[in-house]
Amino acid sequence: MKTKSFSTMQCSIARSLEHVGSWWSLLIVRDAMMGARRFKHFERSLGIAKNTLSSRLAQLVEVDILIKVSAKDGSAFEEYELTQRGRELAPVLIALAQWGDRWVAHDEGPETEIIDAKSGNALPLVWPRRDDGEMMPLSEVAMRNKDGSPPSSRFKAP
Repeated sequence: MKTKSFSTMQCSIARSLEHVGSWWSLLIVRDAMMGARRFKHFERSLGIAKNTLSSRLAQLVEVDILIKVSAKDGSAFEEYELTQRGRELAPVLIALAQWGDRWVAHDEGPETEIIDAKSGNALPLVWPRRDDGEMMPLSEVAMRNKDGSPPSSRFKAP
């Protein structure tokens, strides 16, 4: 069954889902951020069917999240690297992981934790912040059209 296209919706979230809306796509990006480069690395890590993996990798290349490059070891294999567009998904994945750690972790707690590799400390919560770094209440976050018109919708929060 063909899913609905969000490409013409006037919402950046909806249009972004056209590129990374598949759960496999986000897991492939996660693995690429963790160092996976070859088809077999993604396949082994994810336990994904070859045809599904091939399709998702091709889509991520098509939308410039990954690029195919010659293998660094000089072999005939091709590898995948994140583009700048792909690397900039890091805050999205970190926020999703933090949300999952809090709301969908197993009874024993989360199995992994996103940390600062230098200090070993957990990363602060990814959250909307003011220019000075202060966390903002959702009730003060809004969306507007790029034409500068007043906010068309405000986040609702108790």
